Amino acid sequence: MPKYSYTAKSFDNKTIRGSALARDMHELSRILKNEGLFLVGVDPEKQSKKTLFGFSFSSKVPAEEKIIFTKNLPVMIATGLSLVKGFEVLSNQAKNKKMKSALLAIKERINKGESLSVALADHPDIFSDFFLSMIKIGEESGTMEESLRILALQLEKEHKLKSGIKGAMIYPVIVSCLLLVVGVVVSIFVIPKFKIFFSGLGYDVPFLTKLLFNFSDFAKSQWTIMVTAPFVLGFLFMLAMKTSKGRWLKDTVLLKLPIFSSLVKKNNCAIMIRSLSSLLGAGVPLTRTLEVTSGTVGNFYFKKAVDYALDKVKKGQNLSESLAVHKTIFPYGAVEMIEVGEETGKTSMVLKTLAEFYEDEVMAATAKLSSVIEPVLLIIIGLTVGVFAFSIIGPMYSSLNAIQ
Repeated sequence: MPKYSYTAKSFDNKTIRGSALARDMHELSRILKNEGLFLVGVDPEKQSKKTLFGFSFSSKVPAEEKIIFTKNLPVMIATGLSLVKGFEVLSNQAKNKKMKSALLAIKERINKGESLSVALADHPDIFSDFFLSMIKIGEESGTMEESLRILALQLEKEHKLKSGIKGAMIYPVIVSCLLLVVGVVVSIFVIPKFKIFFSGLGYDVPFLTKLLFNFSDFAKSQWTIMVTAPFVLGFLFMLAMKTSKGRWLKDTVLLKLPIFSSLVKKNNCAIMIRSLSSLLGAGVPLTRTLEVTSGTVGNFYFKKAVDYALDKVKKGQNLSESLAVHKTIFPYGAVEMIEVGEETGKTSMVLKTLAEFYEDEVMAATAKLSSVIEPVLLIIIGLTVGVFAFSIIGPMYSSLNAIQ
């Protein structure tokens, strides 16, 4: 939620300047009107961030810290502890410096009479729009403890999904890096010795061996390129992912890859449906729910589907009908189940069940992915060793037999 610096006029024509949090200028105007002020000028306040080529160097708050905070806060509220004292205790418990500093700042703002949602909104890099919406609903409905429990569950589920996928990819990344390092070392230090050996014998090596020797010569003479190229390519890839075209290309490729397509669909569907379920269950209007959910999904096509649904729902169309246009990106049966929920008046419950189902499916799929990747990597390693043996050891035996 952005913070706006505004200039307003009162009924007695006095000029008043200040700042306020609002989703957009229309909401800001409505807030000021309720205070007896008319909006004259406005400017969104921009938070300064240290960046280089679009990369932020500000430290991030780990998901575990947010989960602990969200779990402990309702316990303190339930015991009758004031928010000011609660945030003081939570700031002492926080291990992350950025989180500790934010909690202390929030405590001071609450102590000055500001609401929790307004105080949290001053830290958008820590607390997402989804988080703020749930807190605001809790304040308005008097169900803060329940809202925080839903939030904690949401954060836990998202963290579990992301950790499962990252865990499945760590092993192949490590093996690939080791293969690259071993390949460079062998090319620079081992293969040149074999080249000298064959040159001394005057043996005409096969084409594959010559190719290997040429690669070794290049690696030896251009070793700086060999060492820096992976880092440069990795940096350029990350830079490309910061652009809309880069994200579109990545999401397009992932949705078409045979092994990853189903996993990507189920993962994004689980995140999207869990957000819809949590917000609708807390009493957030459907249009606002879709606005917030659009910010929680990272995939280009799922975000596009949610934005399209938002536009159609505003015009009176059902959620299931608006999502059916992008039916191909959703797992089979997802849209149909949402339609059943709308017909029975149990949309939130159906969405919750669907979210749990797809979360379990993603965890099972990541486990299977790990079991598939391991033999594939073993085959790649075997082929690499086989090519080396065929290129070096084979000609060596042939040359020794020719000498005999």
